[in-house]
Amino acid sequence: MQVKKRSAGIVVTRHIKGETYYLLLRCYRYWDFPKGEIEPGEEPLQAACRESEEETGLTGFLFPRGEVYTETPVYGNGKVARYYLGESPAGDVALPVSPELGAPEHHEFRWMSYAEAQSLVNDRIRVVLDWAQEQVSN
Repeated sequence: MQVKKRSAGIVVTRHIKGETYYLLLRCYRYWDFPKGEIEPGEEPLQAACRESEEETGLTGFLFPRGEVYTETPVYGNGKVARYYLGESPAGDVALPVSPELGAPEHHEFRWMSYAEAQSLVNDRIRVVLDWAQEQVSN
């Protein structure tokens, strides 16, 4: 299948009492990491940070492992999503109103352990979660 749309996001982590927690956003019944379309002329990491800030209100993401990323296989109508592994050591999550929608893009957010996240995400996102867990465990 041909790639028609590219998006980028961040697998946002936070370390609490020695355990890694992942920030997931829910839209209807679907859980995902913050992400969005890459705009023309925008670098993927720049898009990932912009979209993650827009969707969560968090800023100042850290990338202690550098610009490591994973990409999904082509899905939907020719989409591919690239996810970087980042940290947000501080700050409160907010689900701001999207100017395009007139409402927040997501219905809920949760910081979850790996096991909690595994039980809620679909297969495509589970592969990304597993990749992130492998990265933080090394």
